[in-house]
Amino acid sequence: MPPAKRRPIVLAISLVLLAPLVGEWLLGNQPITSLGSIVLLAPLYGCGALLVRETSRHLGRGWLTILLLAAAYALLEEGPIDQMLWNPHYGGIDMAVAYADTRIDALGTSIGLIQDVLTLHTIWSIAVPIALIEAFDPAPKRPWLGAFGVAIATAVFFAGSAFLTYSQIESEKFIATPSQFAAASLAIVALVIAAFAIPAPSRQTAMLPPSPRMIGLASFFLTSLLMARDFIAELTSGWSVVGLWCVLIAAGIALVLRWSSSPQWGMVHKTALAGGALMTYVWVGCVQAQSLGIPVVVAVTGNVVFGLGAIVLFFLAMRAIRRTGLGRAAALP
Repeated sequence: MPPAKRRPIVLAISLVLLAPLVGEWLLGNQPITSLGSIVLLAPLYGCGALLVRETSRHLGRGWLTILLLAAAYALLEEGPIDQMLWNPHYGGIDMAVAYADTRIDALGTSIGLIQDVLTLHTIWSIAVPIALIEAFDPAPKRPWLGAFGVAIATAVFFAGSAFLTYSQIESEKFIATPSQFAAASLAIVALVIAAFAIPAPSRQTAMLPPSPRMIGLASFFLTSLLMARDFIAELTSGWSVVGLWCVLIAAGIALVLRWSSSPQWGMVHKTALAGGALMTYVWVGCVQAQSLGIPVVVAVTGNVVFGLGAIVLFFLAMRAIRRTGLGRAAALP
């Protein structure tokens, strides 16, 4: 197979593998000893990220569409598929107590939990892996799969989703109510419609964006605040944390919209933005792994392996951009 034909397939497979690695193992939700279970999670996480990316790129859409579809994916995974949004004892954790402060009885879930779900999956499970793998593509806006490839990815995604749904129902012995499924489905459909109905922001300002280093640091700072939710909650009320989440998300959106409105905004800036968020998961994974109840040596080994892997990946992505010349103000949608 010629390299020009082979490379998009390699990029697609890389995304399928990277999404669960970031979303579960770098986060610290899975120990390194369970790495074999990536074959069970890649159809959901990986094909989900790939379908979000391919849908946007095939239709000539940009990152606004990717992010809204990523948010729809977040609600799909933690709603109809594994039902964590409504299960009060999901995974043996007393979710009802953990999120009691911001629970809305009419929704059967917590606003704080919904925010966590949207944060984790929209940013890290979908957007960050896509941005990092696209850094290795000299033509990052092109689709990687044809119609047949998209059909295969779709079939694998739905098969994996069905399997995990069945597995969760069997293991958790919990099924949400029809009204809860309906509410989640309406929200998912609304996000998908918005992903294609809202026009992409136009580039209007002549201002220069900050340096990639400053963008990466800003991304790391804002996403670290988002992930410090549990620590902040110990000092204030749950609803205060909900409000802080809204402020941080609004600030992040405003900054990125302002920076990306410049004609000088390019791949190097986008990758730095993703890299800053990726580094947040490096420290979060060290904290999260402590809650798994596994031997310290296993937890630390996983933190070191996946943390170093994240750092190396970010370095290689930035180097790939500069080698292809995309570091020089390559406009992005």
